[in-house]
Amino acid sequence: QVQLVESGGGLVQPGGSLRLSCAASRIIFSFYTMAWYRQAPGRQRELVARISSAGSTNYADSVKGRFTISRDNAKNTVYLQMNSLKPEDTAVYYCNAVWGKSDYWGQGTQVTVSS
Repeated sequence: QVQLVESGGGLVQPGGSLRLSCAASRIIFSFYTMAWYRQAPGRQRELVARISSAGSTNYADSVKGRFTISRDNAKNTVYLQMNSLKPEDTAVYYCNAVWGKSDYWGQGTQVTVSS
């Protein structure tokens, strides 16, 4: 059974940083495009950042220059470094893995930005 397990969420003050991790198992990780999505209360899930199997990245305009997505194929892990966090970044963050018709989601990790 494929598993995507997120970690690293928590409570942080505005301007602070967090690094999220997503460890994948039972997939050929290097084949997959990996992404981070987030969903705030009462809002639709939205793409935050994506990294292809070749390492190319794209970001939501709202996080460009503040967030960085990266991957370590040897560890089957994708990361999201989040800097200069704002209260509007508060959401549940989800890891996603896609390859062809295969599409998997993690259970999510809560990020709360508040003073």
